[in-house]
Amino acid sequence: MISWHEKKETEVKSTRRSLGLLLAIVVITPVTAQEYDPSLLTLERIFRSPEFAVRGYGHTRATWLRDGLAYTMYEPSRTVRGLDIVRYAPDTGTRTVLVPAERLVPRGESTPLYIDDYTWSPNGRKVLIFTNSQRVWRSNTRGDYWVYDLDRRSLTQIGRDALEASLMFAKFSPNGDRVAYVMQNNIYVENMSDGRTTRLTLDGTRTLVNGTSDWVYEEEFGLRDCFRWSPDGTRIAYWQFDSEGVDEFRMINNTDSLYPRIISFPYPKAGETNPAVRVGVVSASGGPTTWIEVGGDPRNNYIPRMQWAAGSEQVIIQRLNRLQNTNWLLLGNATTGTVDTVLIERDDAWLDVVEDLHWLDGGASFTWVSERDGWRHVYVVSRSGDSARLITPGDFDVVSVESVDEAGGWLYYIASPDDPLRRYLYRARLDGSGTAERLTPAEQSGTHGYDIAPGANWAIHNFSKFEMPNTWNVIRLPSHDVARTLVDNAEVRRRLEGLRRSPIEFFRVNNSEGIPLDCWMLKPPDFDSTAQYPVLFFVYGEPAGQTVSDRWSGRRYLWHLMLTQQGYIVVSVDNRGIPAPRGRDWRKVVYRKIGVYASADQAAAARAIASRPYVDASRLAIWGWSGGGSMSLNMIFRHPDLYNTAMAVAPVPDMRYYDTIYQERYMGLPDDNAEDYRLGSPITYAHQLEGNLLIVHGTGDDNVHYQGTEALINRLIAAGKQFSMMAYPNRSHGIYEGEGTTMHVYTLLTEYLMDKMPAGAN
Repeated sequence: MISWHEKKETEVKSTRRSLGLLLAIVVITPVTAQEYDPSLLTLERIFRSPEFAVRGYGHTRATWLRDGLAYTMYEPSRTVRGLDIVRYAPDTGTRTVLVPAERLVPRGESTPLYIDDYTWSPNGRKVLIFTNSQRVWRSNTRGDYWVYDLDRRSLTQIGRDALEASLMFAKFSPNGDRVAYVMQNNIYVENMSDGRTTRLTLDGTRTLVNGTSDWVYEEEFGLRDCFRWSPDGTRIAYWQFDSEGVDEFRMINNTDSLYPRIISFPYPKAGETNPAVRVGVVSASGGPTTWIEVGGDPRNNYIPRMQWAAGSEQVIIQRLNRLQNTNWLLLGNATTGTVDTVLIERDDAWLDVVEDLHWLDGGASFTWVSERDGWRHVYVVSRSGDSARLITPGDFDVVSVESVDEAGGWLYYIASPDDPLRRYLYRARLDGSGTAERLTPAEQSGTHGYDIAPGANWAIHNFSKFEMPNTWNVIRLPSHDVARTLVDNAEVRRRLEGLRRSPIEFFRVNNSEGIPLDCWMLKPPDFDSTAQYPVLFFVYGEPAGQTVSDRWSGRRYLWHLMLTQQGYIVVSVDNRGIPAPRGRDWRKVVYRKIGVYASADQAAAARAIASRPYVDASRLAIWGWSGGGSMSLNMIFRHPDLYNTAMAVAPVPDMRYYDTIYQERYMGLPDDNAEDYRLGSPITYAHQLEGNLLIVHGTGDDNVHYQGTEALINRLIAAGKQFSMMAYPNRSHGIYEGEGTTMHVYTLLTEYLMDKMPAGAN
């Protein structure tokens, strides 16, 4: 449900005016009068200027080569207008152009292909280039593919007779002689030597999808690429989605043509019919599909993960029941379709999909992540499931597995045993012996990420703090010594240091049950403890996101900082149920009570903060996006005595309007939990609105539908409640499409806050 897409904006003239019931257009805040003061932020400096743009370490993320001794990237050519694919030595930074842009000019064309992404063949002598990409829901996953042969210096299009930009997820076979891809919901294999193409599935239609996913699996399980080559290249295992019978959601595009256009797609709302999903195996040369007999009703179970089981004879499948509280790990025979159950994971609440399954000992065992002892830990499980060895013991959560170095005998993982606000790299022995080692230096408090090379001798490391943008280094492991600094963002840091600001404060307050909640606070740079200030709370509050963490958040931080310069205190609180590494019970206490516990925790924290002598308790505001928009509604509706103003962007006012996989995971089925669905939904309390409410939503939001906001509007009208709203025509969940949109959104929020809850200490 989270989306933080932003784009550069065009200039908006500086003017102030009051906001009425309908906010049709909003202009810039008075801080523009001070825009030439380098110590003060303005909306233009944040959202339009590149002044605070933080650089990554290249045009795209690095791809480590299989030997772990070098990585490749694509970056602007130094000789022509285009992109080169280059190789870097991690220690010296020696740069070698492997694929120059001038070699990527198709016959009959004058300009090189633009590289959206690329993959190497197993022997590293061919590269598969993804170009002309088109957006499919959240990501650009459809486009054209070309193969460049480094030895022959030849460029060949894959699926050259296909419609433009119609291929998806093309990938080399294990020996690099063929490429498989999805086109119009069927799977194809193309032979590289002669261009001969074999269609492996014949039944793909609009609602019967092979090799890629439907909307809800993509959004909630992150599943887009839905086929896998067998290690020996003889077979392909794939998902099939049957959306026949799933109700269609329809959106109206009023802005792109003279007459409205209807956008329709299967979208299962909570409690409604799901797509039927199954996994099959087909010969890479064509023929019938063998369907894996996973059992259960395919519309009331999920298959979120599947891969080959360290060989070409079996696939390993995770099957979740519809409640998502039981996960069957199954070995499916690729020839017969029969299955053996390896293990069954159960929970009284929900289970997360296991992302970190790595095969060991030639397929005799694998890594598995479980919360069975109350903490998220890594186990090594035998292939039969008869034994499981805990290799990360202790009262802490493993946040993610970063690498498995079987040759060296190490598991590398991210954790923060003593501090849920930060992230560090550790390693533990795969055999469970000894104690874990923290590899991140003790003096580098903050949030760390790692892209570890095969062999675990090198990694690309990024490090940030709340008030410090990312730095990128190449480091040696396990010493963590810096070999090279890729990007330090020193200029952005210098500009940040020149801003008027008070340092971030991390602290805790107790909820009504005495449980500590993590918080951060930004105060005005000229803070006076004897004065009283208005407070803006930034909230998310759902199980999909954590807001209180010591990491750089980019323009959102800068916007909050700008507000402090205008006289606001800005605070964020993480309630119970958010995905912090504080143990299973912390995360799952909210089961079937989404919106209820979170609202109680947020209110308790707000009251505790409002009791501080420098806080004006009559001027508390709250804002959030997506789940945070829902929480903002919940807070101003449930606690009209506490909040003066709320700004809800792209909210879910009624949980029945959201999709099956997300909502049922945390709430159960609506028919079995109707009362909690009602009690957890903000729309139930709309009649209690007393303060100022701004609702913002994109009418083209395929994720959190504008329909839900319309239902809330009707409820508020029926209750005689006045409010303000802004509908962004044909914008999606991130509300970023179109020139000037992001600037307009944040101008709107800024103006509304300043109009309804003026800043300045009393």
